[in-house]
Amino acid sequence: MANNAIFFAWNRPVPGRERLSQAHFGEFGTYLEGLQRDGTIESFDVALLDPHGGDLNGFFLIRGEPSKLDALQNSEAWQTHVTRAMIHLLGAGTIRATTRGEIASRMARWAGLLPD
Repeated sequence: MANNAIFFAWNRPVPGRERLSQAHFGEFGTYLEGLQRDGTIESFDVALLDPHGGDLNGFFLIRGEPSKLDALQNSEAWQTHVTRAMIHLLGAGTIRATTRGEIASRMARWAGLLPD
């Protein structure tokens, strides 16, 4: 199982661009399914958060091997999807993440750097 991920999150659609956002959401899901089938990514999950008054309302968590995620983020298709999302979503952005088994290693490194 991959311990690395891309966290792709957003707030909400830009007012007046809701239909564009809806269409792109479906296209992006189909794109990710294709990436999973061809082995570019291991898996992905999508989450829509309950209304809470905050500025994070949904995200995709896309899991994969670091080198494959690097190549994905540098691909024209990925860059096009991210750019499109920024046109119709408020607060859209991506960031790399560590998950699962890598958490213990990262926390141990962090703890080892704490002053006595």
